[in-house]
Amino acid sequence: GGVGFTQYATAAYTDNILDEFTYYGMDYIKDKYGVDWKNPSPKDRVKPTQEVVNDITTEVALNAMEQYEQYPTMMEDHFGGSQRAGVIAAASGLSTSIATGNSNAGLNAWYLSMLLHKEGWSRLGFFGYDLQGQCGSANSLSIRGDEGAIGEVRGPNYPNYAMN
Repeated sequence: GGVGFTQYATAAYTDNILDEFTYYGMDYIKDKYGVDWKNPSPKDRVKPTQEVVNDITTEVALNAMEQYEQYPTMMEDHFGGSQRAGVIAAASGLSTSIATGNSNAGLNAWYLSMLLHKEGWSRLGFFGYDLQGQCGSANSLSIRGDEGAIGEVRGPNYPNYAMN
């Protein structure tokens, strides 16, 4: 169990759905940014700015969430939240990484999709099946504690009642 197995099994178990969400992202980056993912070229890369990460991730994640809501059996099949959160995050991260050619932009897209998931559906799972790891931005920005507000630096799954 746990997140490790969830991520291990997700690629095989959710293959067609993960593909669908990722192909949506590929169409989006081709239409908006001119990135040809079938024939990648350094000249097609988009500069990896926060605005680009926000744009691609929001588009891909919200599309995926709409698809889950449109097809409730798909939501039920991806039980508990860990799989849904992982699939949405993977599609968002892949789309952003391919558009920018930057893995850190993809990592930030992964984390942003978790925040969008939490904002849209209030949590990353249910019945104690909340996604417990790989959902916070701990290593994608610097924390300067001398500037205050350190208590606000928490992951999207805080408080994590499943760990209590």
